[in-house]
Amino acid sequence: MVDQNRPYLIGPFDKLVIDVFGVPELSQKEFQTDAGGRISFPLAGVIEAAGKTPPEIEDVIEQRLRGRYVRDPQVTVNLKETVSQVITVDGAVREPGLYPVIGQMTLMRAVATAKGLSEFAKQEDVVIFRTVSGQRMAALYNLKAIRRGMYDDPQLYANDVVVVGESQARKLFRDALSVVPLLTTPLIIALQ
Repeated sequence: MVDQNRPYLIGPFDKLVIDVFGVPELSQKEFQTDAGGRISFPLAGVIEAAGKTPPEIEDVIEQRLRGRYVRDPQVTVNLKETVSQVITVDGAVREPGLYPVIGQMTLMRAVATAKGLSEFAKQEDVVIFRTVSGQRMAALYNLKAIRRGMYDDPQLYANDVVVVGESQARKLFRDALSVVPLLTTPLIIALQ
């Protein structure tokens, strides 16, 4: 069973917006974590953000500000943009690319984020590649079956790669249709 409320873990180069309620100088501050996943917050110093959730960073900043600088700090940390937590969607989708994983990302949501299936997508040939404990795994899914409720829409995680297969038969049929008018036009002219 997959945890439906999986927390987002901050990573390198993620952008955060941090607010300290009631302290305008420390509110609506935007920070980008460095390559090591650290941020430097005024009066709180350097904070190891990588691998922590936004609420955990809130707690660290509150502890460092409490007493010395702010009596009862109320800190809010929001993720503005993620670079570290992405999935790759490739193959027969309209806009292949890298997409951020914020909150719950499922296979159907990933395909929708990539602007849907292309004209030649093979819905029963969708593969998710994932590395688990250093071992590369692959799982085959059928989007039609998921839409019909035959099984659950699988959860995606950061660094997953989704590849939607192409239907060669549909491609050949389209190519054949594009050639047919060329063949019939000379035949019609020849018969007249």
